[in-house]
Amino acid sequence: MKKFAHQPRKRFGQNFLNAPHIIHNIVRTIHPQKEDNMVEIGPGLGALTQELLPLLSQLHVVELDRDLIPKLEKLDPVQSRLIIHQADALEFDFTQLASANKPLRIVGNLPYNISTPLLFHLLKITPLIKDMYFMLQKEVVDRIVAQPNSKTYGRLSIMIQYFCETQALFDVPPQCFSPPPKVNSAIVALKPYKIPPYQAVDFDFFTHIVRDAFNQRRKTLHNSLKKYLAPSLAEDLNLSLRPEQVSVAEFVKISNQLNVSKAS
Repeated sequence: MKKFAHQPRKRFGQNFLNAPHIIHNIVRTIHPQKEDNMVEIGPGLGALTQELLPLLSQLHVVELDRDLIPKLEKLDPVQSRLIIHQADALEFDFTQLASANKPLRIVGNLPYNISTPLLFHLLKITPLIKDMYFMLQKEVVDRIVAQPNSKTYGRLSIMIQYFCETQALFDVPPQCFSPPPKVNSAIVALKPYKIPPYQAVDFDFFTHIVRDAFNQRRKTLHNSLKKYLAPSLAEDLNLSLRPEQVSVAEFVKISNQLNVSKAS
């Protein structure tokens, strides 16, 4: 790949992937097909973009740094396959790129400073997404895939696992980037369920229950959720556990029962 002079910008959280073997592993893992509706978030200098482009009929990329746009345009001189959206991914309307028969496949090296809010942004449109492959801070990946009774299990684990199957794929050390970040990275695969295995009757209420529980994670659910509890219901639910001991399915069950109590 041709080298372009570009000073990475801290405000954009830019750490450019420059390890061919990692890029090859990512592409092999994604296994892109010609007609896939692929979107890359934060293509940067195009290290991954240029590997994906020959394999696809069309590739959308969303890049915030306008100074990188001319460099990306050079990867597809005839502008027939690469469609560049100069935009903030946190505000970008991904629904405009999807359709019922062309669900999105999303990939990206996400800046650490926006990774969590961007994940929540994308969770809103999971019915339009086939799968997602992201490079994230390893600590964030550990939290996403964490299971109950672990220190890393928390609100992020539950909210993403409610919508998606999650799998940590492989680690990426700092020396694979320019400039090297101060933390390790990892690749995670997120595959939205066509039908979520656990259905919250009131999803907004479910999010409040999970948030309130983990805001006081050292307390039992009985104490952290007491404002939602009627005395009779407290006896019916097992709320003696701390939130990190409670599975996604159990949180949904608790939320649904508390919601019924609230409505009655």
